[in-house]
Amino acid sequence: MTDIQLEEEDKEINKRFKAILKSMKDRMDDEDKELITRAFNLAKDAHAEVRRKSGEPYIYHPIAVAQIVADEIRLGPKSVASALIHDVVEDSDYTLEDIERIFDTEIAKIIDGLTKISNIFNHDISLQAENFRKMLLTLSDDIRVILIKLADRLHNMRTMDSMPEHKQLKIASETLYLYAPLAHRIGLYNIKTELEDLSLKYTEPEVYRDIVLKLKNSQTEALRYLKNFSNAIKKHLENDGLKFSIKERTKSIYSIRKKMLTQGVSFDEVYDKFAIRIIIDSEKVYEKADCWRAYSIVTDHYRPNLKRMRDWISAPKANGYESLHTTVMGPEGHWVEVQIRSDRMDEVAERGYAAHWKYKSDSSGQNKLDEWVNRIREVLENNEGDALSFVDEFKMDLMADEIYIFTPKGDLRILPTNSTPLDFAFGVHTDVGLRTLGAKVNGRLVPLNYRLKSGDQVEIITSQKQSPKEDWLNHVVTSKARNNIKSSLKSERKQIADDGKETLERKLRYIKLKPSKNLLQEMVKYFGTKTSTDLYYKVGMKIIDNNQLKEFMRDQNQGFYAYLRKRIIGRSKKDLDNAKKVESKQKKESAEAEQIVVFGPDEQKLDYKPAKCCNPIPGDQVFGFITATEGIKLHHKNCPNSIYLQSNFAPRLMRAKWVSSKKREYASVLVIRGIDTVGLVNKVTQIISNDLHVNIRSINIAGDDGIFEGLITVVVQDKMHLDKVIVQLRKIEGVSSVERRFADRD
Repeated sequence: MTDIQLEEEDKEINKRFKAILKSMKDRMDDEDKELITRAFNLAKDAHAEVRRKSGEPYIYHPIAVAQIVADEIRLGPKSVASALIHDVVEDSDYTLEDIERIFDTEIAKIIDGLTKISNIFNHDISLQAENFRKMLLTLSDDIRVILIKLADRLHNMRTMDSMPEHKQLKIASETLYLYAPLAHRIGLYNIKTELEDLSLKYTEPEVYRDIVLKLKNSQTEALRYLKNFSNAIKKHLENDGLKFSIKERTKSIYSIRKKMLTQGVSFDEVYDKFAIRIIIDSEKVYEKADCWRAYSIVTDHYRPNLKRMRDWISAPKANGYESLHTTVMGPEGHWVEVQIRSDRMDEVAERGYAAHWKYKSDSSGQNKLDEWVNRIREVLENNEGDALSFVDEFKMDLMADEIYIFTPKGDLRILPTNSTPLDFAFGVHTDVGLRTLGAKVNGRLVPLNYRLKSGDQVEIITSQKQSPKEDWLNHVVTSKARNNIKSSLKSERKQIADDGKETLERKLRYIKLKPSKNLLQEMVKYFGTKTSTDLYYKVGMKIIDNNQLKEFMRDQNQGFYAYLRKRIIGRSKKDLDNAKKVESKQKKESAEAEQIVVFGPDEQKLDYKPAKCCNPIPGDQVFGFITATEGIKLHHKNCPNSIYLQSNFAPRLMRAKWVSSKKREYASVLVIRGIDTVGLVNKVTQIISNDLHVNIRSINIAGDDGIFEGLITVVVQDKMHLDKVIVQLRKIEGVSSVERRFADRD
């Protein structure tokens, strides 16, 4: 580069740094300014001559991360300084001791946490579940570490265009699977929304572009409508003496895509793409009452959809979110979502816990984030399963949507969606959970697998004689309940095995046999158990009784005859197994001519099985996944498991595509909706069977209040064949939508 270019670059670097100082003006004194400037100079020195893949100076990245921390998360000076030097220890000769000497112990600890996370998440490999557990251990020490890491991830997502496609897909999948939900759980809604939109941009680029284009085409008209709607609301609110501001907003691209998939509707059928937010300027003591006043004014003039009412002011979300949400029927028959909150609530909604984080000068003591971090510690301490199970449990327990449950005394408990009375019982106290005999919900006895709903009042019936059962594991969603049940079952199993060992040894001594190691090994083989502990457990449970023990002894006493018999039977069984293998191989070879998928850059033809979760058919966009025990599984690109697999097992994914389609048949499920009319089922079957000559495997259509919804399983040859069926069904009078349905995530 020329001297002039370098000089221009240096000017740009200083300009960007001054923007950070400007953002921090209201939160720093001269000492803080000096700290941030010192961090900037160190970062500039450490990253000198280093460039990003895009060709720009590397220092642009830490400056951008610090700008996000200062502007969008609004943390304090020490956090901004840490963001500026977050890559210094990892990417230069500076050590952690140097950071502590130049700054202080507090900043050194933050940099240590950030460096550990960077080492954990090497971008050349897939995000691994065990590493996510390590990251959470860091989070539970200092939340600023994860806040800066989220800012780092956000900037990386904003600047991924120069990366290879496979890396874009891997990083975007990681972001969608863990980082976006984590941002949501901490309450950073704007960052969560942008992370989701950017992830969609790289995981489903065509879908992303299509929604962006459609939003752009409809936005002008929609915002004009919202502006007129807002002006009408303003007059009513002003007449009531309220101070407020109104923002018009567009639903995020990702949330529109999500709604299209979950509801099986088109872009035009997503009715709440646009919304308004009323922000009340009110003192804290009056803010709830003022929000309800505003709600009353809005619903007095516009009819609300009562099913869409959400009150997070009376019962805030666990991450501190407070707001009133309703959907009302506006002019010209359009539904409009209206959110109502105070200035303080809006600040928490925009920036989450960071708005009142205790490291800032204007807050003190414990807050709900501390409670959440404590719950993370509890999950980490109680978890005994493998790392992948831990990540799934973490997402379910600490990132899921919440329900609000009341104790018999009226105390409020927050649980993940789909929780049962058992989850509630273990949430109250471990001993209550372990002794749960039954439950009453709203005064009525319910089974232990009953799914609780917000507002339920739960009473747990206990008994000292009760203990956890194996099937309880199928009825709980919280990790605390699951881990305590597993621990109890493990202890109980050990006790039964100890009793069984004592019983077995006593019986063996009675017939003058010593329970030697060789004898026990023979018994383990004979009874088909994995270990001697399993053998003892079966004896203790009386699964192995006296008669079976006598059978074992008779076989042992027959000596050489028994040995020969086993060899002969064993050989026969072996021959039978071999015959089965040969037959299976022949079937595979005869079917090999029909294999129509090629894998990898060399387009190799490999054995595979279609994944049951999505049942891909010829013509679908697909990818291969190398399983641990079942070879290659072929998945649809939009499979419910797609993001999960790409996020956790990127090295085991294979590029795949269909290269031809012979006369082979595939089952696909279609969801059909519309207005119920006489003879509708006959029309559907006529078009599918008679006109298109497609076999129907099953059909189930039900109507309610003039609306019908049904599932039809058709047998087709490929995607083109299926698309033809869908097009023809959509032409039937009264049919509003026909979509292909995939199974839920495993």
